[in-house]
Amino acid sequence: MPNVAGDIDVEALNDRLAREHPIDDYYDRAPLPIRLIERERLAIIRDMLGDCAGLDLAEVGSGGGHVLRMFPRARITAIDVSDVFLDTARKNLAGYDARFLKGEVDKLDLPAASFDRIVCTEVLEHTVDPSAVLAAIARLLRPAGVAAITVPNDPLIAKLKGIVRRTPVGYLLRDRIQWGGDVYHLHQWTPDEFGRLLARHFRVTERRAAPHDALPIRACFRCVPL
Repeated sequence: MPNVAGDIDVEALNDRLAREHPIDDYYDRAPLPIRLIERERLAIIRDMLGDCAGLDLAEVGSGGGHVLRMFPRARITAIDVSDVFLDTARKNLAGYDARFLKGEVDKLDLPAASFDRIVCTEVLEHTVDPSAVLAAIARLLRPAGVAAITVPNDPLIAKLKGIVRRTPVGYLLRDRIQWGGDVYHLHQWTPDEFGRLLARHFRVTERRAAPHDALPIRACFRCVPL
């Protein structure tokens, strides 16, 4: 469900996001509830992908490399449109078997069936054409491959933030309630809406939520080729 229309300079938008919301700070110094949610999201991704030793693993929208560094024995490809994010990823993945590609994945000239595992986490809401990105991921995934794809449950998050704003905690946090840059989201979905979009490109074999199915702030999907 898009909430922004028209031509968008994706690189400039993501560079600005990266500068205004440093990704290392997000993982290391965000308010404790956010850090706990994101730790659970990372654990779900790790479980969904399994042992990646010796496998070709790509992350579409790699950010600062915080997801990829969970897989030190994989052959890693970090893909992002932002030089700011990629510079951070190079620091965080120093010593890994990693390459770094700049660009939108659906516009990169990568061979089909290039990867055993692909991650795309908290990224599609920032893209102009999520369906095109999903089609590219499906094309790049090997026949026996697995993709872990997650999105924020923005409708639920907006409700929770509205509740917090009306409490003394909300008064104290003020602008920190926006931590993470969700004002940059070009699309928003409920988990069910996003599941229907995924079904056009993949077979979903597992669906989980962080921090918990009862509070699905992050919707997480394990996907395999159709």
